[in-house]
Amino acid sequence: MTEKNSCVAIYNTHTEAEGAVKELQKSGFDMKKLSIVGKDYHTEEHVVGYYNTGDRMKNWGKFGAFWGGLWGLLFGSAFFFVPGIGPLVVGGPLVGWIVSALEGAAIVGGMSALGAGLYSIGIPRDSILTYEAALKSDKFMLVAHGLAEDVQKAQDILATTGADDITVHHDKVAA
Repeated sequence: MTEKNSCVAIYNTHTEAEGAVKELQKSGFDMKKLSIVGKDYHTEEHVVGYYNTGDRMKNWGKFGAFWGGLWGLLFGSAFFFVPGIGPLVVGGPLVGWIVSALEGAAIVGGMSALGAGLYSIGIPRDSILTYEAALKSDKFMLVAHGLAEDVQKAQDILATTGADDITVHHDKVAA
């Protein structure tokens, strides 16, 4: 059996989310197991879409300093326009899962690309709707994934960072 485990934390501001990322980093959490998602406003830019799984994103909007600081910590970055949510900036391995969903046309049952990416790591549909609603209301989402011990460590750390909501998801899928 393969286990898919994740801890999802929702933050009201980019400052809170950035603080949480820094706390995880300080504690030695593997940054390759952390993703962040948030809305950004590219109206002052002329970006239609962008993703890069090996370097830093070159264009960002209103929260440029926030996103720029995180790209040094997280592997992979992307800008997506998700219908119904709007422009999203994504950093970390979630970029690959979203791109795989897009490239494989694996968007399941009317889910957005973001939803399909989250679903592929074992997050249930009802939780995905909650997370998409949070993003739509300009909140930020951190996703820590890995072994059960990794996720528990992330949950313990994130519990001290003022998250609006923290949920752990465990999903066992037949290999």
